[in-house]
Amino acid sequence: MASATVRADEEPAAPPSRRARRHQATKHRILEAAWDIARTEGLSGIALRDLAARVDLSQSSLYSYFDSKHALFDAMFADGYRRLLDEIGRVEFSDDPREALKQAAAFIVRVSSEDVPRFQLLFTRTIPGFEPTPASYATAIEFLEAGRSRAEAAGIATDAGFDLYTAVVAGLSSQQLANDPGGDRWLRLVDDAIDMLLDHAHTNGM
Repeated sequence: MASATVRADEEPAAPPSRRARRHQATKHRILEAAWDIARTEGLSGIALRDLAARVDLSQSSLYSYFDSKHALFDAMFADGYRRLLDEIGRVEFSDDPREALKQAAAFIVRVSSEDVPRFQLLFTRTIPGFEPTPASYATAIEFLEAGRSRAEAAGIATDAGFDLYTAVVAGLSSQQLANDPGGDRWLRLVDDAIDMLLDHAHTNGM
C-alpha cells in the first residue's frame, strides 16, 4: 500500500485543542437540546433562556455559542441537512434510475413526517425573517444536487422538470404531514406520482 506523502512546504493539520473539543461538544449538546424542545414545543417554542438552563449554562454563556436565535436556527438548519445527507447516504438505492428516484422521493416524504420541526425548518419558511447563511445553505445545495443527479439519471433533463419533481415531493410530504401524521396514506402514492411525473417529463421533453 502506498503511503501518503507530505510536501516539504506543507504543515500537517494540528489536532484540535482540548478547549476546541470541549467547545464543539457543548455546541453539539445545545443543538440536541434545541431539537428536543422543537419536537415537543415547536420551533417557535425555543427560548434561549430555557435552552441555556437545559444544558446547564447561563444565558450569557449560551451567547458565546449562539449570539441570537437566528444564529441557533442557522446551526440547526445546517445540522438538519447534514443528518439528511447521512441518512440518505445509508439508503441502498436500486440500480434502476426510475426505482432509485422513487426511493429518494419516498425517503423525503417519510422523514418529513417523522421529524416535523426539521421538515418545517429545512423545507418551509416557518421562521419569519430567517435566512440561512451561505455556509449553512451549502449543505442544502449538496442535498439538492444529489437529488438532481438522481432525477437526471431517471430522465428529467431540464430545470423545469426538476422543479416539478421537487413540487410533487413537497406536496406529498405536506399532505402526509397535515392529514395522516404517522401513517402512510400519501407515502403509498409516491411510486404512482413519480411514474406519472417521469412519463410526463419524457413526453414533453422535460
